[in-house]
Amino acid sequence: MKGLTDQPSYIIELLEGGVTLEDVIDAHICEQALVEKSAFVVGDLGALMRKHLCWQSLVPHVQPYYPVKCNSSPAVIELLASLGLGFICANKAEMSLVLDYGVPPESIILSSVFKQLAHIKYAAKNNIQHLVCENEAELSKIARLHPNAKLLLQLTTEAHAAETSMTFGSSLKSCRHLLEAAKELGVEVVGVTFHIPSSCQDLQQAYTHALSDARCVFDMGVEVGFNMNILDIGGGFTGSEFQLKQASIRPLLDAYFPQLSGVQVLAQPGSFYVASAFSLAVNIIGKKVVTRHWDSLAQGETKLVEVTLDTEFLYYMNEGVYGPFGRKLLGNSIPAPSVHKVTPLLALKTNKGRRGVSRSLNFYFFSSFDTCSNTNDLYVSDMDVHVCIFKVRDASCTQTSLGQCKC
Repeated sequence: MKGLTDQPSYIIELLEGGVTLEDVIDAHICEQALVEKSAFVVGDLGALMRKHLCWQSLVPHVQPYYPVKCNSSPAVIELLASLGLGFICANKAEMSLVLDYGVPPESIILSSVFKQLAHIKYAAKNNIQHLVCENEAELSKIARLHPNAKLLLQLTTEAHAAETSMTFGSSLKSCRHLLEAAKELGVEVVGVTFHIPSSCQDLQQAYTHALSDARCVFDMGVEVGFNMNILDIGGGFTGSEFQLKQASIRPLLDAYFPQLSGVQVLAQPGSFYVASAFSLAVNIIGKKVVTRHWDSLAQGETKLVEVTLDTEFLYYMNEGVYGPFGRKLLGNSIPAPSVHKVTPLLALKTNKGRRGVSRSLNFYFFSSFDTCSNTNDLYVSDMDVHVCIFKVRDASCTQTSLGQCKC
């Protein structure tokens, strides 16, 4: 069938001392023929290990469960599995992927809000018992297809509700009804999960409210007769050590779920692990110069005066919203690129003391769908841009149109 992306190809290399990611990018560019200058991804697997050590040093009491949807590259899954992480899967394909790398079923959670029947059956067949549930319809479906499941109730939070137009999770008021319904259906409930988005401005208050609600659900579960022993505090970790420290999770957990309570605390640090590990190299296939004009009334005058704004350089890339920049269709921002390779026509420099003119650079998708990035603080002199680098934050950016990835 046309339109389906080929399976990505991966090359894993052990770099010698002193070799940087920039050197790897240069080498791969030289390997490509002139007519095959396709986009590709370069990953630093060592960065994943450094992030894991950082996580263990800052929040050692919280077990990381990696959301496969963040980046499903086999190299990433294999490395994180070897480090002992659990995995959050949204569908059958993701469950199959992590099982192939030897991840035990008890370290996998099926978390999608509404699950296909085939996915629930697959989880039951492979002894994946931990599933997330947020409503009575899903509860009935799970009870029928996977009676041995151990459920985590998805609890909505004020921070998550404020970020989205759709409500995800069950409210505190409806959790009692879900617990009682699960008891009647003979399905075991073992814990609670919630999510605090990374855009939340007041992490301290958000975690305080969420953990307080989770404590109430735990108490209700015990009253109904369940052994509540798992707390999943979700994702929203951007990769910043400062964010982990600012959240002050440890004191709040000690207050609501002390270690002596025996509750296992999980988290979903997806972007925390992979945001800084991967870079997407795209080729600039065209450019044009646009000068903006507009009319204005000069002070004390009654006639229109034409005003010329700074020149804009529009660069067209060989990737777009139907490839690695799909998050643009969802309204998400794209990180500003850095220039990797230039030739003596138009160079970008951060040193504004040299000769040249400051210009606004707009990077456009090949499909001309929308502006990818607008960087107003770059310094332009007389060189031409050939290759730009974007930091990869999610799985969509690792699936380029030709599926090439170097790790």
